[in-house]
Amino acid sequence: MVNYTSVSKVLTIAGSDSGGGAGIQADLKTFQELGVYGMSAITAITAQNTLGVHRIFPVETAAVSAQLQAIGDDLPPNALKTGMLANAEITTIVAENMKRYGWCNLVIDPVMLAKDGASLLAQEATSTLITKLFPLATVVTPNIPEAETLTGMKIVTLDDRKEAAMRLLDMGTRAVILKGGHDPSTGDVVIDMLFEENNVYSFESPRVNTRHTHGTGCTFSAAIASGLAKGKSLLDSVTIAKAFIDSAIEHQLGFGAGHGPTNHFAYRSMNKIH
Repeated sequence: MVNYTSVSKVLTIAGSDSGGGAGIQADLKTFQELGVYGMSAITAITAQNTLGVHRIFPVETAAVSAQLQAIGDDLPPNALKTGMLANAEITTIVAENMKRYGWCNLVIDPVMLAKDGASLLAQEATSTLITKLFPLATVVTPNIPEAETLTGMKIVTLDDRKEAAMRLLDMGTRAVILKGGHDPSTGDVVIDMLFEENNVYSFESPRVNTRHTHGTGCTFSAAIASGLAKGKSLLDSVTIAKAFIDSAIEHQLGFGAGHGPTNHFAYRSMNKIH
């Protein structure tokens, strides 16, 4: 008999995606599939589908603060992740509440641009993200364009990735995962790299030729947070998250006329739950 009182809790602090492929919707699906209890604090409401982001409505800072306080006072998370934070004020509130409640195991997905190029983070908020939230993070999970924005350098080669990761580590985070989906130089293989202070790990997988990749970053970071919440090491959490997102991309749903969502059912249906 399952002892449900031992189920770990994970909090996502992110935007709502009306199309269901990214944001809190993707995060909560991932949490459920990986056997953790999902909670949410919504930072923005977006009107979007597979064709793009049509409107963005940031949530009032008081409302974000109230959501975080409600969680902190009664349902302390074992891990949390951030996605779309929208602006500097919301980013600051998240950092303040993390310190207030002593939350740990933070995974930062530095969401900046949607697949259609729509901006999801105000420009002035980037420095706030770096100075106030990075030092609280267990790991930051940028793709290459995001890492270029955060570091101010062009990333073309694997050596460039290492240099960018070192710069990100110097900003205070304990680890960095530089995702390789945007790197065409690796050909038919996608190489994601995990950088810690004294260790570097590579995760390779076949590149899937598909336009259905909406929400991959959200899903990947949510899966990492799920592992950390269960008490797994960062390396083990990333290994499981990589298998989860690879399955979700490979076994596509085929929804929509644009960048469709990944398949959050795929990993569990293949009996790979850990």
